[in-house]
Amino acid sequence: MDFAAARKVMVDSQVRVSDVTDRSLQAALLAVPRERFCAPDRAFTAYGEVEVEIANGRRLMQAREVAKLIQALDVREDETALAIAAPYAAAVLARLGLKVTAQEADPAVMEVVAPALAEAGVEAVVALLAQPSGEGYDVIVSEAAVAVKPEVWLAALRVGGRLAVVERHGPNGRAVLYVKGQGGVSRRELFDAAPPVLQEMTPAPAFAL
Repeated sequence: MDFAAARKVMVDSQVRVSDVTDRSLQAALLAVPRERFCAPDRAFTAYGEVEVEIANGRRLMQAREVAKLIQALDVREDETALAIAAPYAAAVLARLGLKVTAQEADPAVMEVVAPALAEAGVEAVVALLAQPSGEGYDVIVSEAAVAVKPEVWLAALRVGGRLAVVERHGPNGRAVLYVKGQGGVSRRELFDAAPPVLQEMTPAPAFAL
Protein backbone atom coordinates (compact mmCIF):
# COMPACT_ATOMS: atom_id res chain seq x y z
CA MET A 1 0.00 0.00 0.00
CA ASP A 2 1.24 3.49 -0.87
CA PHE A 3 0.85 5.16 2.53
CA ALA A 4 2.21 8.51 1.34
CA ALA A 5 -0.46 8.68 -1.37
CA ALA A 6 -3.14 7.64 1.14
CA ARG A 7 -1.93 10.35 3.50
CA LYS A 8 -2.35 13.01 0.82
CA VAL A 9 -5.86 11.79 0.02
CA MET A 10 -6.69 11.93 3.74
CA VAL A 11 -5.53 15.52 4.05
CA ASP A 12 -7.26 16.59 0.83
CA SER A 13 -10.57 14.78 1.34
CA GLN A 14 -10.98 14.70 5.12
CA VAL A 15 -8.93 17.51 6.68
CA ARG A 16 -8.96 20.47 4.32
CA VAL A 17 -12.69 20.15 3.69
CA SER A 18 -13.30 20.28 7.46
CA ASP A 19 -12.16 23.91 7.74
CA VAL A 20 -8.63 23.01 8.80
CA THR A 21 -6.91 25.91 7.06
CA ASP A 22 -3.60 26.06 8.96
CA ARG A 23 -0.99 25.21 6.32
CA SER A 24 1.69 24.26 8.83
CA LEU A 25 -0.73 21.80 10.38
CA GLN A 26 -1.66 20.39 6.97
CA ALA A 27 2.05 19.90 6.24
CA ALA A 28 2.57 18.13 9.57
CA LEU A 29 -0.32 15.77 8.83
CA LEU A 30 1.23 15.00 5.44
CA ALA A 31 4.54 14.16 7.13
CA VAL A 32 3.46 12.03 10.11
CA PRO A 33 3.00 8.31 9.28
CA ARG A 34 -0.38 7.61 10.86
CA GLU A 35 -0.08 3.91 10.02
CA ARG A 36 2.75 3.62 12.57
CA PHE A 37 0.30 4.35 15.39
CA CYS A 38 -2.13 1.52 14.58
CA ALA A 39 -2.11 -2.14 15.45
CA PRO A 40 0.13 -3.66 12.74
CA ASP A 41 -2.71 -5.71 11.26
CA ARG A 42 -4.88 -2.58 11.02
CA ALA A 43 -2.36 -0.29 9.33
CA PHE A 44 -4.21 -0.57 6.02
CA THR A 45 -7.16 1.29 7.62
CA ALA A 46 -5.03 4.15 9.01
CA TYR A 47 -6.24 6.71 6.48
CA GLY A 48 -9.91 5.79 6.40
CA GLU A 49 -12.62 7.78 8.16
CA VAL A 50 -12.55 5.39 11.11
CA GLU A 51 -11.15 5.16 14.63
CA VAL A 52 -8.41 2.58 14.17
CA GLU A 53 -7.50 0.22 17.00
CA ILE A 54 -4.06 0.51 18.60
CA ALA A 55 -4.28 -2.24 21.26
CA ASN A 56 -6.70 -3.54 23.91
CA GLY A 57 -9.61 -1.48 22.63
CA ARG A 58 -7.76 1.87 22.53
CA ARG A 59 -8.29 3.67 19.24
CA LEU A 60 -6.89 6.58 17.28
CA MET A 61 -9.22 9.52 16.87
CA GLN A 62 -10.27 10.23 13.30
CA ALA A 63 -7.69 12.39 11.56
CA ARG A 64 -10.06 15.27 10.81
CA GLU A 65 -11.01 15.51 14.49
CA VAL A 66 -7.37 15.45 15.63
CA ALA A 67 -6.62 18.22 13.15
CA LYS A 68 -9.52 20.35 14.33
CA LEU A 69 -8.51 19.95 17.98
CA ILE A 70 -4.92 20.95 17.24
CA GLN A 71 -5.99 23.92 15.12
CA ALA A 72 -8.21 25.14 17.98
CA LEU A 73 -5.22 25.02 20.35
CA ASP A 74 -3.41 27.66 18.25
CA VAL A 75 -0.03 26.13 19.11
CA ARG A 76 3.32 27.84 18.75
CA GLU A 77 6.85 26.49 18.31
CA ASP A 78 8.75 25.71 21.50
CA GLU A 79 5.60 25.38 23.61
CA THR A 80 5.32 22.35 25.87
CA ALA A 81 2.55 19.83 25.27
CA LEU A 82 1.14 16.79 27.03
CA ALA A 83 -0.70 14.33 24.79
CA ILE A 84 -2.83 12.06 26.99
CA ALA A 85 -4.05 8.94 25.19
CA ALA A 86 -3.11 10.81 22.00
CA PRO A 87 -0.02 9.30 20.36
CA TYR A 88 -0.80 10.48 16.83
CA ALA A 89 -1.57 14.00 18.02
CA ALA A 90 1.72 13.92 19.95
CA ALA A 91 3.71 13.26 16.78
CA VAL A 92 1.84 15.97 14.86
CA LEU A 93 2.52 18.49 17.63
CA ALA A 94 6.19 17.54 17.65
CA ARG A 95 6.31 18.08 13.90
CA LEU A 96 4.94 21.58 14.55
CA GLY A 97 7.93 22.30 16.77
CA LEU A 98 6.55 21.70 20.25
CA LYS A 99 8.27 19.80 23.06
CA VAL A 100 5.86 16.91 23.60
CA THR A 101 5.27 14.23 26.21
CA ALA A 102 2.93 11.36 25.29
CA GLN A 103 1.26 9.62 28.21
CA GLU A 104 -0.44 6.23 28.05
CA ALA A 105 -1.71 4.01 30.83
CA ASP A 106 -1.58 0.68 28.97
CA PRO A 107 1.90 -0.75 28.27
CA ALA A 108 0.44 -2.67 25.31
CA VAL A 109 -0.59 0.60 23.67
CA MET A 110 2.80 2.14 24.32
CA GLU A 111 4.54 -0.90 22.85
CA VAL A 112 2.77 -0.27 19.55
CA VAL A 113 3.35 3.49 19.36
CA ALA A 114 6.72 3.91 21.14
CA PRO A 115 8.98 3.44 18.07
CA ALA A 116 7.13 6.10 16.07
CA LEU A 117 7.05 8.45 19.07
CA ALA A 118 10.79 8.07 19.54
CA GLU A 119 11.42 8.87 15.88
CA ALA A 120 9.23 11.97 16.25
CA GLY A 121 11.26 13.15 19.24
CA VAL A 122 8.39 12.66 21.69
CA GLU A 123 9.01 11.64 25.29
CA ALA A 124 6.93 8.57 26.20
CA VAL A 125 5.50 7.98 29.67
CA VAL A 126 3.41 5.08 31.00
CA ALA A 127 1.30 6.27 33.95
CA LEU A 128 -2.29 6.50 35.10
CA LEU A 129 -4.15 8.94 32.88
CA ALA A 130 -5.76 10.60 35.89
CA GLN A 131 -2.27 11.58 37.07
CA PRO A 132 -0.71 13.85 34.40
CA SER A 133 3.03 13.55 34.01
CA GLY A 134 4.50 16.91 35.00
CA GLU A 135 2.88 20.33 35.15
CA GLY A 136 3.04 23.82 33.72
CA TYR A 137 2.13 22.72 30.19
CA ASP A 138 1.15 25.19 27.49
CA VAL A 139 -1.04 22.62 25.76
CA ILE A 140 -2.82 19.37 26.66
CA VAL A 141 -4.75 17.27 24.14
CA SER A 142 -6.49 13.90 24.16
CA GLU A 143 -7.71 11.75 21.29
CA ALA A 144 -10.14 9.98 23.62
CA ALA A 145 -13.25 11.40 25.24
CA VAL A 146 -13.89 12.11 28.90
CA ALA A 147 -17.20 11.85 30.72
CA VAL A 148 -16.72 14.91 32.93
CA LYS A 149 -14.62 18.08 33.02
CA PRO A 150 -11.03 16.84 33.48
CA GLU A 151 -10.02 18.93 36.46
CA VAL A 152 -6.77 17.01 37.04
CA TRP A 153 -5.65 17.77 33.49
CA LEU A 154 -6.54 21.44 33.81
CA ALA A 155 -4.46 21.61 36.97
CA ALA A 156 -1.40 20.57 34.92
CA LEU A 157 -1.71 23.66 32.67
CA ARG A 158 0.15 26.90 33.24
CA VAL A 159 -1.82 30.14 33.29
CA GLY A 160 -2.61 30.82 29.65
CA GLY A 161 -2.48 27.11 28.82
CA ARG A 162 -5.08 25.36 26.66
CA LEU A 163 -6.74 21.96 26.79
CA ALA A 164 -8.61 20.39 23.85
CA VAL A 165 -10.70 17.30 24.51
CA VAL A 166 -14.06 15.72 23.71
CA GLU A 167 -16.63 15.59 26.49
CA ARG A 168 -19.07 12.77 25.83
CA HIS A 169 -22.25 11.83 27.65
CA GLY A 170 -23.98 8.86 26.03
CA PRO A 171 -23.81 8.45 22.25
CA ASN A 172 -22.95 12.07 21.45
CA GLY A 173 -20.04 14.30 22.39
CA ARG A 174 -18.69 17.80 21.90
CA ALA A 175 -15.08 18.81 21.43
CA VAL A 176 -14.26 21.68 23.78
CA LEU A 177 -11.41 24.10 24.33
CA TYR A 178 -10.48 25.16 27.84
CA VAL A 179 -8.21 28.16 28.47
CA LYS A 180 -6.73 28.63 31.94
CA GLY A 181 -6.65 32.22 33.18
CA GLN A 182 -5.56 33.91 36.37
CA GLY A 183 -9.10 33.92 37.70
CA GLY A 184 -10.37 30.58 36.43
CA VAL A 185 -10.95 28.51 33.32
CA SER A 186 -12.99 29.42 30.23
CA ARG A 187 -14.73 26.81 28.07
CA ARG A 188 -15.70 26.99 24.40
CA GLU A 189 -17.50 24.28 22.42
CA LEU A 190 -15.95 23.43 19.06
CA PHE A 191 -17.63 20.61 17.11
CA ASP A 192 -19.47 17.30 17.44
CA ALA A 193 -17.35 14.18 17.96
CA ALA A 194 -17.81 10.82 19.65
CA PRO A 195 -14.53 8.95 20.21
CA PRO A 196 -14.47 6.22 22.86
CA VAL A 197 -14.58 7.43 26.46
CA LEU A 198 -11.61 6.81 28.74
CA GLN A 199 -12.82 4.63 31.59
CA GLU A 200 -10.00 5.97 33.77
CA MET A 201 -11.57 9.43 33.50
CA THR A 202 -15.12 8.27 34.24
CA PRO A 203 -16.26 8.78 37.84
CA ALA A 204 -17.78 5.85 39.68
CA PRO A 205 -21.58 5.97 39.92
CA ALA A 206 -22.87 7.71 43.03
CA PHE A 207 -25.91 6.34 44.84
CA ALA A 208 -28.20 8.41 46.97
CA LEU A 209 -30.84 7.19 49.40
